[in-house]
Amino acid sequence: MDVVSALRTFLRVAETRSFSAAALDRGLTQPAVSRQVSSLEEHYSTRLFHRSTNALSLTVEGEQMISMAQKVIDAVEALGETASADGAIASGKVRISLPAALGLYISDRLPAFLKDCPDLSVDVLFCEQSSDLIGEGIDLEVRLGEVSDSSLICRRIGWTTAFLVAAPGYIQRRGMPSHLLEIPDHDCICYHRGGEGRSWSFLNGADIERVKVTPRMIFHNTGAVHRAALAGGGLAVLSHILAGDDIAAGRLVKVMPAFPSVRLPITIVYASRRNLPLRVRAVLDFLVDAVGEDVLMGTTEAAA
Repeated sequence: MDVVSALRTFLRVAETRSFSAAALDRGLTQPAVSRQVSSLEEHYSTRLFHRSTNALSLTVEGEQMISMAQKVIDAVEALGETASADGAIASGKVRISLPAALGLYISDRLPAFLKDCPDLSVDVLFCEQSSDLIGEGIDLEVRLGEVSDSSLICRRIGWTTAFLVAAPGYIQRRGMPSHLLEIPDHDCICYHRGGEGRSWSFLNGADIERVKVTPRMIFHNTGAVHRAALAGGGLAVLSHILAGDDIAAGRLVKVMPAFPSVRLPITIVYASRRNLPLRVRAVLDFLVDAVGEDVLMGTTEAAA
C-alpha cells in the first residue's frame, strides 16, 4: 500500500464526506478510493468512517487522524521541495477561507495568478467566523480583528476600510444624520458577524464611540446588506470593496464621513507548522501582494 497516497485520499474523503467526490478530485475510480481507505483501516486496525447507504461520517479515530495525516502530507511535500531545484513549481490544491468582501476582491485577481501557476488550484470558502483550520482542512484563513488563538501563526497584511452609507433616495426621505447620536433613530441594516452585538464603532477624533442600533434588517451575508442599502433600506456600514464603485457613481452616499468607521486589522492565520508547502507559500504571497495593492487596505491611515 502507498501510505502517502492513501492518506491523501483519506483527507479528501474526510473533507467531502463522499467517496465519489474524492475519486473525481483524485482522478481515481470510486472502488479504488474505497480500497485505499479500507487498506488504511486494516493497516492501522481501526475504523475511520461510519458508512451507511445514505451517509458517511468520521469516527472519533478518523477525526483524530486528520491532523496527523496532514502533517505527514506536509512533511512529504516539504521534503520534495527541498530535494527539488530552486525552480520548483507550486502544485496541488490550497484551501483558503476569506471574509466575503475580501473574497470578492481576491476572486477578481485569482485567475491572473493561477495563469502563472498551471499546476495549482485554490478552493475558496467565504466565512466570517473563525474556523477549525486543521479539522476543516483549511491551509490559510484571513481574519478581521485581533486574533486571540496563540497556537496559530499570524501575519498582519492590512486594515479594513468601511463607510457608513445610504442610498440618495433614503436620505431624501429620512434626512442626513448630523451626529452619531442620531443614528439609532434611522433604519439600520446590520450584518450578523460571529454573534456580535448590534453596535457600530466610529472614530470621534482620537476616541472610539460605539453606537447601539436596533436593526430594521439583519443579514448573514454582506452582499445582501449591500443590495438592501442600494434599494434604499437604510443606513449600512459597508466595506470599501463593496461600496466604492457605488459611492463614485452616486448610487450610495457617505454618511457623516467626519466620523469614520473603526478599522480592523486584516490577518492571515495558519496552523503552527515548521515548513509550509510551496503551494501554500505561493498563495500566501499572492494574498499579501493582492491586499497590498489596494491603497485603502494597505495603509493604517483612516480614509476620508
